[in-house]
Amino acid sequence: MTINSDCSSEMSRTAASYEKEKMEAEKMKAKEELDLPLSKKPKPRPNYKELTPIVWRNVLIMGLLHLGFLHGFIMCFFCNYRTILLGALFYVVSGFGITVGAHRLWSHRQFKARIPLRILLMIFQTISFQGSIYQWCRDHRAHHKWADTDADPHNATRGFFFSHIGWLLVKKHPDVIRKGARLPLDDLLQDPVVYYQKIFYYPMAVFLTFVLPTVIPYYFWNEHLYTAFLVAGVARYVLSLHVTFTINSVAHLWGNRPYDTHIQPRQNLFVSIVGYGEGFHNYHHTFPQDYAQSEWGAKYFNIAKGFIDFAAHCGLAYDRIKISPEQVLQRRKRTGDLAHGHTHSHDTYEEDYDWEHDQYMKILDD
Repeated sequence: MTINSDCSSEMSRTAASYEKEKMEAEKMKAKEELDLPLSKKPKPRPNYKELTPIVWRNVLIMGLLHLGFLHGFIMCFFCNYRTILLGALFYVVSGFGITVGAHRLWSHRQFKARIPLRILLMIFQTISFQGSIYQWCRDHRAHHKWADTDADPHNATRGFFFSHIGWLLVKKHPDVIRKGARLPLDDLLQDPVVYYQKIFYYPMAVFLTFVLPTVIPYYFWNEHLYTAFLVAGVARYVLSLHVTFTINSVAHLWGNRPYDTHIQPRQNLFVSIVGYGEGFHNYHHTFPQDYAQSEWGAKYFNIAKGFIDFAAHCGLAYDRIKISPEQVLQRRKRTGDLAHGHTHSHDTYEEDYDWEHDQYMKILDD
């Protein structure tokens, strides 16, 4: 009995001592936080479940689309090869509609385009079914102005899933709505191509994205309607969505930052390969006005730049904005990381620098 009583007393004293030390530590931590400058005080993490609740309708739509993608992928092994080729064609042109049209032309005004090219890019962008040009540019300009904050529609600091696709499955954060309403967008509606697409967007998008690639195989080579719909329509559409989404997620989370180490976007070669040259994201957020969106011009799968250059050669694009190599180097010295970012050896860097300088001078001459 005595031994048990002694043990119980000792345990009680130990527990009381532990609680006392814990309380003193918490008081010390609270005092330290009070003494911190306001800018350095830890901010409580927002309650995103309350601020951005799940939109179950969007979850259902995305779920059905992805089931259709899986079924369409299986049907690729049984359908007519021309149906796959048609789906690939729609995939390619919709990619140009986003990268060249919605992104480089209308969101950033990196070059100017004559009316035939603007109409063509509008049709390509409508095939992508990622929202009208007006909606797409509004969200993208908000993304650049408030990148990776709660006012960014696909804030990468909330993780890969959210920045990739999760942002479409929940209600927009109040900051996205409040701050996005202040963005200047008048220039978009002054373009009649953007204005009329906004009015007739949904019937055009449904027809170009799903109806047309379903009817063509059925009419011209007797493909089953259901097969054509899944392969050339749904599967191709979902694949194009995920390629665009990698720019918001992968290119903000993995890669190096040779131009500005103070921002989240990265250089990612994989995204550049699948995304028409959009993977040089640290460069793009550092120099958003550059139509090449890369220090290396059309190199490294930057086919979107090649498209714009070809259009310029045909007289359909003009006033391409290009940042000079000297400006790039000065910015890298000021905010970047000179030790990383180039896939070239030091022996070839001077040659590549001269090549890019020649391309820059050629654009000025044009």
